[in-house]
Amino acid sequence: MTSPLTHFDAQGQAHMVDVAEKHETRRIARAAGKVFMQPATLALIEAGDAKKGDVLGVARIAAIQGAKRTSDLIPLCHPIPLTRVAIEFAIDRASASIACEATAETVGRTGVEMEAMTAVSVALLTIYDMCKAVDRGIHFENVRLLEKAGGSSGHWQAD
Repeated sequence: MTSPLTHFDAQGQAHMVDVAEKHETRRIARAAGKVFMQPATLALIEAGDAKKGDVLGVARIAAIQGAKRTSDLIPLCHPIPLTRVAIEFAIDRASASIACEATAETVGRTGVEMEAMTAVSVALLTIYDMCKAVDRGIHFENVRLLEKAGGSSGHWQAD
C-alpha cells in the first residue's frame, strides 16, 4: 500500500516519520485564528477587569506553553527544540473579536507548523476559559497555517 500521507507506512500502519536523513535547517511557521465574543466581554478584556486577571497576558503564556508541549498532544509529532515562539493579539471592536497570530521557529529536521497552530488554539481556548463565566457564547474560527519556510519543501504561503 502506497500513500502520499507520510504518517503511514507501506502496510498502512500509523508511524512517526523518520527524519534522520533530513538536513537541519532554520524553520519558521506562522499561524492565526480569531475568537469572537460579546462586546461587553471584549470591553472587560481591554479594561483588564476580567475576574481572573490579564486575559491576553495569560493567553500569551499559555500559547507559548502549548507550542512547547505540541508533541505531548499530537501523537505523531516529533518533540523539537523551539528557538522562538512569538504571540501577537489584535483587537477588533467592530466585530467584537481578537485575532491571534503565532510564529514558531527552530533549527532542526522537521517543521514547526503544528507548534504554531497549537499555540494559536491554546491562546484562543485560554481566552474562552478566562471569560466563560460572563460569556458562554465565545467561539473561535479559522485556525490555520499562514506561512512556513525552511526544509526541503521550501517556502509556502496561504492565499
